[in-house]
Amino acid sequence: MATLTASDLAKPSAAAPFWLSLTILPVLGVAAWQGGWFIALVPLYSWGMFSILDTFVGKNTDNAELDTEDGVLFWYTLITLLWFPIQFIAIFGTMAYALGADHLSTRETIWLFFGVGVLSGSVGINYAHELMHQKNRLERWMADLLLASVLYSHFRSEHLLNHHRYVATPKDPVTARYNEGFHRFFARVLRACLVSAWRAEAKLLTRKNLPVTDRRNPFWRYAALQLGFLAVAAWIGGWAGIGLFAFQAFVAIWQLELVNYIEHYGLTRKHLGDGKYEHVLPRHSWNAAQRASNWFLINLQRHSDHHYKPDRRFPLLQTYGKDDAPQLPHGYPVMTMAAMVPPLFRRIMNPRVRAWRKKYYPEITDWTPYKTATNPMPR
Repeated sequence: MATLTASDLAKPSAAAPFWLSLTILPVLGVAAWQGGWFIALVPLYSWGMFSILDTFVGKNTDNAELDTEDGVLFWYTLITLLWFPIQFIAIFGTMAYALGADHLSTRETIWLFFGVGVLSGSVGINYAHELMHQKNRLERWMADLLLASVLYSHFRSEHLLNHHRYVATPKDPVTARYNEGFHRFFARVLRACLVSAWRAEAKLLTRKNLPVTDRRNPFWRYAALQLGFLAVAAWIGGWAGIGLFAFQAFVAIWQLELVNYIEHYGLTRKHLGDGKYEHVLPRHSWNAAQRASNWFLINLQRHSDHHYKPDRRFPLLQTYGKDDAPQLPHGYPVMTMAAMVPPLFRRIMNPRVRAWRKKYYPEITDWTPYKTATNPMPR
């Protein structure tokens, strides 16, 4: 394991691999231009290419110096700041072109927007996640715009106010329970996250003696931004534009929740009594050190360190070895594809969850109380 110094990180060449997400744009362009089977290029490229690259470039266990100043990380943060205008053009430029293209059938146009959703979900929401954790006002606004462009603005409230507080407990909607298949998880979190995000914001306002209708409730901003994007879609393509925009948003949300599903599947913090749980530790997140998929996901797979220091910028996130944090057998792209087939995913992950329980919590013999939010505490 090597240590990257500030001078190492300051080189544009060190940040360059994290800019590979831009290569999806010409792939999307070719798919729209050619139609036919070319419309499958974007998901094949984003999921497949980086999984194949993982096989050849191996794992990365190098860590950066934690006292590196933000100014050194210019080339890393720039890509996250640029992504919103890039994504805006990708969504609405593709929409305008596709709806006026004679060579694209209705079916091809719909599946082309599946690829647009892959772009806005695998890259856009991930970058929004990075930006929402920063203190800079511009970065937080970029996060809001990216999330509104996939009609999932409340994710910011849910993630910051609930997920980081309750992760790996039954109180967290997006911590997947042991044996819970993804499709059941997905249906559950679509409703639960919206409700819990609203309640969290309402609780904050109540503490300030303010009603939920107060203008400081971010749900007003969320609604205005989302309506704004829907209006742009309607202006470009009418009802067809709204439908395509909503479809790419659904695909993006599906990808986000696939990642949420695998990040903490089956992992639970120990209940200490009186509704309290142990502190979040590296053992409470699944990690992956695959180099290429970490380029694509800007180190999201170093998830344990993100929960330890949520506002730590992605180049500085630390990796953990298998003695300190549980490791996925493959990178996120492969594991999310496996999650779409619940029996396959359980075959891969359930033995690992059981080994994790035996290693860290041998004293717990009955895990039943940890399974659902309706019965969150063991007795």
